[in-house]
Formats: sequence, C-alpha cells, structure tokens
Amino acid sequence: MSTDKQPVTGAQIVAGKAKPRGRFPHVKRAGDFLFVSGTSSRRPDNSFIGVEVDEMGVTKLDIRAQTRAVIENIRDILKSAGADLSDLVEAQVFLVSMNDFGGYNEVWAEFFDYDGPTRTTVAVHQLPHPHLLIEIKATAYKPR
Repeated sequence: MSTDKQPVTGAQIVAGKAKPRGRFPHVKRAGDFLFVSGTSSRRPDNSFIGVEVDEMGVTKLDIRAQTRAVIENIRDILKSAGADLSDLVEAQVFLVSMNDFGGYNEVWAEFFDYDGPTRTTVAVHQLPHPHLLIEIKATAYKPR
C-alpha cells in the first residue's frame, strides 16, 4: 500500500471563533477543497454582531452588520486553513427574510465581484438563534 498519498480529509475547530453548536468542524479539507460549515455573526462569547437590545428588551437586528461579520468569520476560518476569500468557489446563503436581500447584497458586493464565488440565496423559516438573520456555508478550492 502506498504511503505517499495525502490525507483525504482534515477537519478543524478554529481558535478564537465561536464554538460550533454541535459536533462538527468550522472547516474540513477534502483533497484540494475546503468546506466551511454554516457560519453566522456569533462571537466566541455567544453574543452576536448586528444585534442591539435596549433596556426595554426591544431588539434591533442589522442585516448589513451581520452579513459583514459572517463574511469576515468565513475569511478568518479560511485563513486558518491557508486560504482566503479569493479561493471561494461557491456559497450557499440562508436568509430568514428575503426583505433583507438588498442589505445583504450590498455588503456582499463590498467583498466580491462577478469573478467571486457562485452563490445561491434562499429564505429559511429560522436559524439556530432568533437573533440571526443570515448564515452562509461555503466551499473554497485551495490546492495543497
């Protein structure tokens, strides 16, 4: 049996990022591809970027701030695996409301142009926390 073959998979939890809310990695390598698990604006302390709650308990959610934080979290996760946003080839985006599409799309354009990753955006009934407006999972191509 040959021992010169590279490992097929490698999964990792990224230090300094919010711990996954289940038994799955932030990122997993399969050959030359990196698969990033669904990522939100959650911080390591379990608070969320793009969420303000006033003294009366009124919640204000900001799709632009959440989208920016999600993309920056994906960037950091990719960096931990030796890649960056320019290596993304595909993204699947989950919005709780398509009313947020415009704000999300504006922020997306701050990071990507037509040569960026392919993208599919769908509306979902809910995400793992009521303060979340968006979650993105992505695939990058980064040869070893």
